[in-house]
Amino acid sequence: MVTIQGTELKEGILKAIERAKNLSKPILVSEVQEIHRIDPLSFFAAGNKLYLGERFFWKDPSNETFMIGLGICKQIQSDQAADRFFLVEKEWKSFIEDAIIYNRYQKNGIGPVMFGGFSFDPLKAKTKLWSKYSNSLFHIPKFMYSELNGKAYLTTNVVCTQHDHASLAEMISAERKVFITAGAELNEEKNELINEEEIHPEKWKETVTAVVNELKAGSLKKVVLARETRLRFNQTIQIEQVLKHLLKEQQESFIFAFESNGDCFIGASPERLVKKNGTSFLTTCLAGSSARGKTEEEDQRLGNELLNDPKNSIEHHYVVRMIKEAMEAVCEEVTLPNKTGLLKMRDIQHLYTPVTGKAKKDTSLLSLVDRLHPTPALGGLPKMEAVQKIREVEELDRGFYGAPIGWMDYEENGEFAVSIRSGLIQGDEASIFAGCGVVEDSIADSEYIETKIKFRPMLTALGGIIK
Repeated sequence: MVTIQGTELKEGILKAIERAKNLSKPILVSEVQEIHRIDPLSFFAAGNKLYLGERFFWKDPSNETFMIGLGICKQIQSDQAADRFFLVEKEWKSFIEDAIIYNRYQKNGIGPVMFGGFSFDPLKAKTKLWSKYSNSLFHIPKFMYSELNGKAYLTTNVVCTQHDHASLAEMISAERKVFITAGAELNEEKNELINEEEIHPEKWKETVTAVVNELKAGSLKKVVLARETRLRFNQTIQIEQVLKHLLKEQQESFIFAFESNGDCFIGASPERLVKKNGTSFLTTCLAGSSARGKTEEEDQRLGNELLNDPKNSIEHHYVVRMIKEAMEAVCEEVTLPNKTGLLKMRDIQHLYTPVTGKAKKDTSLLSLVDRLHPTPALGGLPKMEAVQKIREVEELDRGFYGAPIGWMDYEENGEFAVSIRSGLIQGDEASIFAGCGVVEDSIADSEYIETKIKFRPMLTALGGIIK
């Protein structure tokens, strides 16, 4: 990989064409420019006409990092189940090893970045619902706007072959100018919910009860069961409007949207899976939840009850223990606080424990993603037995729900969230998803109510009415 500072895109394209001839392979040219700030949502909307179905949006909980991609210069995808994290990493490294990169800024999240994610369980029978998403799917955008700690950058990525010509630089510059100068107005027309269908709720409760009975008699300690609600609206759902609502109401969350062939997976997840910055790893344990109070006094009471609730405390302990063990396997040192805290979102609050670690040599971001997924908060314990049980009894094809979604740059820094509080938008319809941890003292009706609470962020963002 060759990194060149302070040169021109045209010069890089000429070098890439020559390199493509010599190596008989496509060569990436990536140029980073510092630019004036653009509203991230407006940048996303500006790509609606040219790049609909080829966009992504990402915001971290600190509101300090925004990444928006338009177009696809390369796609990494596979439905292979075995070694899928390793294979994505291998293809990514192969793609960037001979790249020509113009980046004078020492920042994570600029230059060549791949954005995407993995399905929850590649061995689960796939349904039509998730037909637009491979089990592993990542996009390297043509154009990416990054906003990092108040500074704005534009990355332009071009893949050159031996048959390309220097005029490619003018074509790319013209294409870039179109959406940079176009601006975009958001459609303010509200979606009207026509139909809301919970998919087999009574059968789901029966499954919860059956799993509880198995937990009492067997080696399984916890199984997370998820379900789906299908929504239909009076018009095509505007992704930009949903994002606008999530950005306003779910500021403490990872806000993401990932388009693929006309569908869009979108959500506001409170749960970080892992962040890598150099040799530093950060992950969080998030399990055990309750509603927010309508008054400050009620909210504090509900929070204290959650902190002292045996069922939720056990559920959280399982997650902390598993994540600590996974981190210790790849880190020289691991640190976590003595006490469990609370993470308060708009509609729900969770038991929360952050875990940090210093990576051992050659520990990659995706290797830790592989170790951590699925956490007991989304799968259960023991890990493999729980996933097998979910595969057997759960009607839902989870697809990307509950799985890792995020980004990794060319220097192997990046961040992945657990894609909960999410939905899949398909034209004028959407599926929203929610799950809960089932342990041996779980009660089906209570777990059902918990999932209703977890549906709220996406239901309201889409324009649905809370019942």
